[in-house]
Amino acid sequence: MDWGLLAAFAVVGLLEATFRSDLPWRAASLVVGVGLLPTLLWRRTRPLRMVVIAFGLVTAMKLAALAAGSEPPGLHTMAYLLLLPYALFRWGTGREATLGLSIVAAAASFDLISTGAGIGDVIGGSAVLSSTIALGAAVRYRDRVRLRELDEAKLAERERLARDLHDTVAHHVSAIAIRAQAGLAAAPTRPEAPMDALRVIADEASRALGEMRTMVRLLRRDEPAELAPGPRFSDIERLASPSATGPSVDVKLTGDLDSLPSSVAAAIFRIAQESITNARRHARQATRVEVDVTADDTSVRLRVTDDGHAVQARPSASRGYGLIGMIERAELLGGTCHAGPGPQRGWTVMAVLPRNGRST
Repeated sequence: MDWGLLAAFAVVGLLEATFRSDLPWRAASLVVGVGLLPTLLWRRTRPLRMVVIAFGLVTAMKLAALAAGSEPPGLHTMAYLLLLPYALFRWGTGREATLGLSIVAAAASFDLISTGAGIGDVIGGSAVLSSTIALGAAVRYRDRVRLRELDEAKLAERERLARDLHDTVAHHVSAIAIRAQAGLAAAPTRPEAPMDALRVIADEASRALGEMRTMVRLLRRDEPAELAPGPRFSDIERLASPSATGPSVDVKLTGDLDSLPSSVAAAIFRIAQESITNARRHARQATRVEVDVTADDTSVRLRVTDDGHAVQARPSASRGYGLIGMIERAELLGGTCHAGPGPQRGWTVMAVLPRNGRST
């Protein structure tokens, strides 16, 4: 685009030098007018240096004409030099902008004084120069805002991926570890226990691998994201333990859950999934985990409890990323999430989300 811009200005400058009858110092005006065009190529990377070269050379040429008693030379096409002050405030540093502005102001003042410009010309020239500088500063500020918004969006996406990674893959890996330990512990008395554990481990490993591949596709720009549906309330029933190893999981769903937004359904599923995983990991002597989801006209409530011992070591889970992820998921939808020891025993997770969710 810059080379096209240079070619266009070169053609216009050549035509002006050819057909303009009142042009003083025709050859010098053409050489300087066309010779300064390459400064536009480096206006982004070296804006101050290009301002010094362009405005310094133009001022020197006008000084020479003034000393010779001639009209100041120059092409009207050299209005492209206004792109240099714009670039100075668009891409230059604060120090470069300050130094460059003083050079441009000095050159413009000398030009107005040497040509005996009237008050109208002074006001008009100042307005054009000020507008160019203001436009460069405004575009710079807009781009900074957009970059900041982009960084915030990237950060939010990384946090979402981190939560999904913890809530999905970590859940399956925990299930694999628990099944393997249960199979080893039951092997002396139940010879078929290792085979049962291996079947569950194979299933959990396949799910973990599939979800990892989905996340990799999301992170790779050259591959489209998988358009598989997100978790739904009906998927919560999959979290129930199918065997007697570990605490059993009972799921109770109440109210109209089918018409809820997918974001709310996914958040409830992930919070329930993480709560069950924590109960299986940390609940000592727990035999049962209860998952109760209730929806009314305004909100959805999730309550996950276990009947284990709420010992002091249990809160260590809350300092990890699991509880942080659950709280963030709830807050992003305008809800709340709390976890702590139950009134009598065990551990309780309570989450309340608005029924319609909230866009982030």
